[in-house]
Amino acid sequence: MKFRLEREVLTEAVTWVARALPNRPPTPVLAGVLIEAKDDDTVTLSAFDYEISARLTIAAEVTEAGSALVNGRLLADICRNLPAKPAELATDGSKVQLTCGSSRFALLQMPVSDYPTLPSSPEPSGSIDGTTFTQAVAQVHVAADRGDTLPILTGVRVEIDGDKMTLLATDRYRLAMRELTWSPSAPGTAHVALIPARLLSDTAKSLGASGSVEIALGDAAGGNGLVGFEAGTRRTTTRLLDGEYPKVTSIFPSSVDSEAVVETAALVEAVKRVALVAERNTPVRLRFTDGQLAIEAGAGDDAQASEAVPCTMTGPELEIGFNPHFLLDGLGALGTSHCRLQFTQPSRPAVLVGQADADAEPDMSYRYVLMPVRFPA
Repeated sequence: MKFRLEREVLTEAVTWVARALPNRPPTPVLAGVLIEAKDDDTVTLSAFDYEISARLTIAAEVTEAGSALVNGRLLADICRNLPAKPAELATDGSKVQLTCGSSRFALLQMPVSDYPTLPSSPEPSGSIDGTTFTQAVAQVHVAADRGDTLPILTGVRVEIDGDKMTLLATDRYRLAMRELTWSPSAPGTAHVALIPARLLSDTAKSLGASGSVEIALGDAAGGNGLVGFEAGTRRTTTRLLDGEYPKVTSIFPSSVDSEAVVETAALVEAVKRVALVAERNTPVRLRFTDGQLAIEAGAGDDAQASEAVPCTMTGPELEIGFNPHFLLDGLGALGTSHCRLQFTQPSRPAVLVGQADADAEPDMSYRYVLMPVRFPA
């Protein structure tokens, strides 16, 4: 194997593929990146850990076709520190020689024959705008469980019904749901899949800038249990989570008694400042009155803080407590200049939605439900 290409192209390709490498590979070969040079002047780089796979094809000047398996993280570190000159990779006995300008590295090869075959992606189910997809995943990812007590809650539930896609995630204390439109491969397409939230977020970030993302949804019960994503020459797959996702949409209030509209940036900054004195797992208090939202934290002999921001209130005034970090997560996911908080009563979940300005209609395509926290006695 021998090929030559620009250092920037090599670095970007190796870095993207290496993101799929496991932190603690169960076998040494799974720490490797498979490099395959072909006679059509293309080079394919692959990584696989039995859960997630990544494959990328790039153009190069291939002098000799062949393949090699080398330590992926080491190769990525080397590529990021190479001088800005063309790079050349060539096999030489048991090693791969990497040359870039006057820099030379010799990497030990691992046995290609021991490397597992990458899984085939399911048939494409449809495509979606990359920017829209990335934003939607980021909005629901914040609500996914980060622990391992209930593994099924570490996933994002993706439901397809024709040209409508619904993303849903919850950790039992908040819930995020985003509805958006996509382009299915066939009319009447219907799928339900549970995708690991962290992997879905990483994939959306890495593919979203490519313009359009093709999604291939498998079936964890009856299919190969995979979901595939493709954008340009980048392809990745990940295993679906298996299990019955709880029917959490019943948490959404069926009616609204009070609503408050607040400037998002002002509320974020106020909550950040007031939350500085909040003890771990204690809420910030939000007291809504006509024309003003008062935010408070701390009580008794503890440190205390308070701040007020303007708001437009309709319905009965109320006081409610929220986990400040969960509240900030929801506000940060809106992406709008103003937010609307909808309430039934202080002991029931509140709904957070965005709107373009103070007088605009709320954007109900994204809803963030937040469970209230009781004030300490």
